Amino acid sequence: AARPMIALFIHLLPNVCLRTPGDSTNVDGQIQRSNEIFVTAPIPDMIRALSRKAETMAYWLMKSEPDGYSIDDLVRDQREPWDGIRNYQARNFMRDEMKVGDQAFFYHSSCAEPGVVGIMSIASAPYDDPTQFDPDAKYYDPKSTQDKPRWQLVDVQFEEKFERTITLAELKMNPKLEGMRLLQRGNRLSILPVSAAHWKAILKMR
Repeated sequence: AARPMIALFIHLLPNVCLRTPGDSTNVDGQIQRSNEIFVTAPIPDMIRALSRKAETMAYWLMKSEPDGYSIDDLVRDQREPWDGIRNYQARNFMRDEMKVGDQAFFYHSSCAEPGVVGIMSIASAPYDDPTQFDPDAKYYDPKSTQDKPRWQLVDVQFEEKFERTITLAELKMNPKLEGMRLLQRGNRLSILPVSAAHWKAILKMR
């Protein structure tokens, strides 16, 4: 049987209660439990729980060569599969760690002025990259099969295009970005995690 909608009752002091329409109160003021969920917690605990949930959002930096796919292409398309990833660590970030709602910097790479050019959000759960199965595709992988696919992707959703490129040279000069993986020597991954502190520091550079 379908469970009834849970109603939220907020008591001024000191608890927040979650109860269902089937609950009732006896003469002693105690709640008579229905078969549904009942939760009570002090307001500070509820606030901390909501804060922890907000902190679970992750931030990323995702590189694309503008000659292949640029921020302007994403402005036009609005939503796009982030296909063609053929590095296992980058794939693992998408497959195992990215969640719908995470935010990512769009980074133009391998161009005259590499840098951060905008923001997008993760718009789907991971799924198999169809280009791995297509012999005519640039990213075809003959070792990957429908039964044992090797490569996954996520969809990204356009959020914002910056008025200017925040260049790699600027990023390197910002002391608040010390330790950022993008700036570490020899790091060539096309997808990288970004800490909340580094995310905020880059936003201030716009």
